Amino acid sequence: MTFSRKQMLALTWWNRPGLKNYDAIICDGAVRSGKTRSMVGGFFLWSMAVFDNQVFGICGKSVSALRRNIILQLPTWLGPPFAVTEHRGENKLTVRLGDRVNTYYLFGGQDESSYMTVQGITLAGVLLDEAALMPRSFVEQVCARCSVPGSKMWFNCNPAGPEHWFYKEWICRADKKNALHLHFTMEDNPGLDSAIRQRYERLYQGVFYDRYVRGIWCAAEGLIYDFRPEKHITASIPEGKYYISVDYGTQNPFSAGLWCVGDGRAVRVREYYYNGREKGRSLTDEEYYRAILRLAGDKPVQQIVVDPSAASFITLIRRYGHFSVRRAKNKVLPGIQTVASFLERGVLQFTEECRDTIREFSLYVWEEGKDAPVKENDHAMDDIRYFCTTVLGRKASPV
Repeated sequence: MTFSRKQMLALTWWNRPGLKNYDAIICDGAVRSGKTRSMVGGFFLWSMAVFDNQVFGICGKSVSALRRNIILQLPTWLGPPFAVTEHRGENKLTVRLGDRVNTYYLFGGQDESSYMTVQGITLAGVLLDEAALMPRSFVEQVCARCSVPGSKMWFNCNPAGPEHWFYKEWICRADKKNALHLHFTMEDNPGLDSAIRQRYERLYQGVFYDRYVRGIWCAAEGLIYDFRPEKHITASIPEGKYYISVDYGTQNPFSAGLWCVGDGRAVRVREYYYNGREKGRSLTDEEYYRAILRLAGDKPVQQIVVDPSAASFITLIRRYGHFSVRRAKNKVLPGIQTVASFLERGVLQFTEECRDTIREFSLYVWEEGKDAPVKENDHAMDDIRYFCTTVLGRKASPV
């Protein structure tokens, strides 16, 4: 395999004059820029060359994400003469190189309580994959466990906003942290096919393009979606399967959309939108259920995807037994990214009947200084996000 200059630095900095005295390395930048593979290779080369019979940490957003993104790739990325054995029940690896053997524990930094999982352990080094997705308390506790002489910390991540704690504390203060900072772009990955690179450039838009393609720690601002009537409004309904997505509200608006999925498209055929505050009267679950029946009409609805907080409404739908119902996936930022990607590729379309959806697209904006939308004019936007993440997922195109 051919490595770029920057990938070689990530692999070998720990053994280079002028660089090996750094306490840490930070690799950030664009997706598919080769930073993870070169950093993982460097981490194992360093730990096995410098230490024997020591304990290390490998951290991700979750242990399952670590297994998917790194551990399953190790036989390909390392290969002989490294011998890697996973002990799944203990969430650890043992790695042998010649007569040296080291142990690597896997940790997930999912929430603020995760720091407790690493308390008490002594580490000779740690690799933090997607460090910007982990809570500060967890990252700082992991770093505090690296107390063996010669220990080093290895961070990689994709960019977030410029107010993110990791950007301000580690990247902006890399010199004070005695950390080597390497910023990667897609040009730094010679193994990335040009057609794949162009696909990624088409896949993202707005803030996600700046972060994941350009590799910039930029603020989310302005309109969230690039909705264009000439591209996204249609009168053509494909042959396909029908679904309904619901954002539940009592005083806040209740929004539901009927979707037809087929022929590489997902078309919002019609919608139901009720604002109890404007109407001066909130509706009951029974009244909303009857509205859903009218929205479905004679269409064979495969499934209703509902705001996961609407427990009573989900229970009512299940009690009647007419529709299959599912709690929606509700991670906001990944969901917005998914919707934006489908919009960019022309997968999502809307009929002119969806007037409240079209109105909200023009009003749905980022909250100033935060990676979150303003909590106004977001109800159709939420039910669209539920539909995209739960029904369409991350498929290249719906069928």
